[in-house]
Parts: sequence; C-alpha cells; structure tokens
Amino acid sequence: MSRNHVERTLGKSSADFTRPDIIDYISQEGIEMVNFMYVAADGRLKTLNFVINSLEYLETILSTGERVDGSSLFPFIEAGRSDLYVIPRYSSAFRDPFAEIPTLTLLCSYFDKDGCPLDSDPRQILERACREFTEVSGLEFECMGELEFYVIGTDPGTFPATDQKGYHESGPFAKFNDFRTKAMSLIASTGGQIKYGHSEVGNFKHNSLIYEQNEIEFLPNPALRAADQLLLAKWIIRELAAKEGLDITFAPKITVGKAGSGFHIHMRLMKDGMNVTQNTKRELSDEARRVIAGLMILAPSITAFGNKNPTSYMRLVPHQEAPTNICWGDRNRSVLVRVPLGWTSGKDMCVQVNPSDRCDMETYAKQTFEMRSPDCSANVYELLAALCVGARLGFEMDEKEALEIAKRTYVDVNIHAKENASRLAGLETLPTCCVESAECLEKQRAIYESRNVFAKAMIDDVIRQLRSFDDKHLAERLKSDPVELQKLVSRYFYCG
Repeated sequence: MSRNHVERTLGKSSADFTRPDIIDYISQEGIEMVNFMYVAADGRLKTLNFVINSLEYLETILSTGERVDGSSLFPFIEAGRSDLYVIPRYSSAFRDPFAEIPTLTLLCSYFDKDGCPLDSDPRQILERACREFTEVSGLEFECMGELEFYVIGTDPGTFPATDQKGYHESGPFAKFNDFRTKAMSLIASTGGQIKYGHSEVGNFKHNSLIYEQNEIEFLPNPALRAADQLLLAKWIIRELAAKEGLDITFAPKITVGKAGSGFHIHMRLMKDGMNVTQNTKRELSDEARRVIAGLMILAPSITAFGNKNPTSYMRLVPHQEAPTNICWGDRNRSVLVRVPLGWTSGKDMCVQVNPSDRCDMETYAKQTFEMRSPDCSANVYELLAALCVGARLGFEMDEKEALEIAKRTYVDVNIHAKENASRLAGLETLPTCCVESAECLEKQRAIYESRNVFAKAMIDDVIRQLRSFDDKHLAERLKSDPVELQKLVSRYFYCG
C-alpha cells in the first residue's frame, strides 16, 4: 500500500533500505541525479545536487557523504571551524516528484570534524531528547502535526465563500481543494503518512486575490519520523504552489481579524507498541497527566521554539481559538493543551449507521493530547525536542507533584467567557512577544540543556535571535499604525 515509489520498487520497508538497495534502485530506474537535503537553523531544507557519472562515485557519496559549510547553515558555528559532513540516511530515500531529470533524494544528518554527530544538529537534538525521555519514562514519544497554511490565487468572481466560514468547505465555494489534494498525494509519494486534509476557517479577499486557509494533518509516528515528514511536506506544498502559479504562506498571522495559522502538535505515549495515553477505564492515563504537567511547567519557554517571530504573538490572543494562558482541558479549544474527543463511549457507532456491519476495532490508539501554541515559524526538530523535554520533566519530578500540577491547571470551561473571569485570573499567561519568550527560555534553559539534549550554543542563538526583534509592546504600537503592521506581515510572510 506504500505510495513511496522506492519502497514499491524494492519491495521492502524504507526502514530496511541498505546502500546496495539504493544503488539497485538507481540502476533499475535510470536515475541520473542524487540530491542530498538537510535542515538548517532557519528550519528550511537545503539541497546539494550530484550527477551520477560512475558507480564508483555513487558508492563514494552514499558511503562518505560530502562536506558543507556549517557557518553558512548555522549562525552560531564559527567560520574557523565550520566544515561539516552531511551523511545520507538511506531510509529517507524518495523519488523527487518535481525533477524533470530522474532524481533520487535522501535526507542527511550532520557530523563534525571528528566524525561524531553534530551536537547542534536540530535532528540530532530531537534524537537525544527522545532517547532521554525513553530512558526516564520507559515510554516512546510519538507525534503528529497539523500544517495550516493559506493558499493565495486569483479570484474567479463566482461562488464566493463566506468570510471566516471556510471550515471543511467543498468546491466550488472552496477554490483550492484540488491544490491541497495534489499536495497530499505528492507528500505521500515521499513516505509522508497523512491522516486527512481539508479547508480551514480562514478565507478572505484582498484586491483581486483570494486567501484560503487549508490544513493537512498527519498520522502519529515516532517523533523523528514525524519531523522528517512535516519538513518535507512544507517543502512540497511550497514547490507545488510555485509550479502552479499560486502563493503559499505558513505565517502565523497575515492580517488582523482573520484566522491565523497554527502548527498544532498532537502527542501520544507508546509502550510495547500500545498507546498508553488512555487507561483501561478509557480515561486519560496518569502517564499522560504527568507529561501534561511537564508541558505546563515549560510552556513559557516552549514558545521560544514554537513561536519565533513577532507575528507569532499576533495570533496568540483571546477569542481566536489560540491559547493565551497555561492550562489544559478536554475538548476545549481555549486551552494550551487540549485532549481532543476520543473514541471512549464504548459504543459501536458504525453498526448504528451500517446495520449489516459490525466494527470490533480497538480505539485506544486514537487518543492523543495536543499542544496548540506553536506555529510554522518553528524549526520542527527543535519544537518537537522541546515538547519531548517537557514530557520527560513530568517523569523526573515526583509523581504526586506532577499529578497535582495537572489537577491545578485543568479547566473545563471557556476561559475567555466573561463569567469565567475569576478562573482566567488564576492562570499563568504565555509570553506576549519574542523578547518575553527569550527571557523565559533563559530562566528555564538548564532543563533543556540537562542530559546534554540541547547544545548550549543553540540555546544561546535562539535567545539572541528572539531578543533581536526588540518587540516588547509591539502589538500596542501597531494598533494605531496599519502601515507598519503590513510591513511586519510582509517581512515574515515566508517564515519557517
């Protein structure tokens, strides 16, 4: 059932790919070029192209990788010691869906001059975070992401959509459903495991253009694999838009009064292949509550990884289905961590609408909990690593203390409703700007650096970048200056 052409051709799972497999595929399929891709500090994929001119050369690049200039990829790496290696991961191989010349692409990992994994490689940081979480908790950390983005194109002038009512809209009122489904198909061809896609709430017209919000949500996977898939998906969506004459933005906010785009991350806890986010009573398990407690503690500094430019904080405002306070709840879109509706009734709903059928499928695996503050300004590896550190913190503290924190921060009401003002007043708030996020990260950095998960140089660089925005009280200043607001939006339109 795999959509990855390399898997189908070789007849094996990508996890089992070997160097001879890659060479066989290249020979069989007449592949003329190989691309290496790797993420840099800006969170985007970079590309290195190779023309395959001999079997010996192909063996060489697949075995030894290539040198790259680390100081151009990571601002905190000094030019005097900037040479790095990029080594391909065979399991990531996919046929480039856009290349006119037959091309095979592989994602790469960074290594330093001593042949050791680069300690500030974003993917390496996530790998260490997952390893340390498992060592402390005995569980595996899995994630899935929701990519929200606006597609922008010419207004055809017919079947106008209802402003800010685009959720799950069908054509012809939704204009870019075909674009989204093409993107989903291409993402699947690279190995991406998609749950579903749909049009989202946001839509509006400006001049002769339509701005239509879309979402693609993924299936849960081990965090490293989830991050790879999300990174490739953003690249594919942008590349496809460029080919089709459309524009794309993952920016958290592009205008006032219209829905912003988030990057919600769902998490689940696995043990021996089973989801333990629920207990046997189909309630949220103590393990999940401990993780949520850790996320509550680190929430202020997680914004430093999940909300990385000033427009991020234009989205984190009340009444926009985006969080402003540190709390969690069930099926509650006003909270920071939401436990979405699960299949916990124990009733066979399928047989009620299909009387001739019966569904005996176990639904424990479907339960997740969702962090709602991040947006796509984030470097996905850094963000998932930060969430994993928060999850680990919930197991490092005393269990009783963690469960008490979870109990204290739980809410079952809309915290922004007037009648719940007293409950809102008792909750801590998220940072309101990049500068505040930097301050929070500085205060909590020892937790991220513990067990050598986050490299000190990377934390220093994140703090430096956030402080450089100098955006304290920016939101208040922009309220009376629409020209400057538009300049700010334009500056970060293609963030992440």
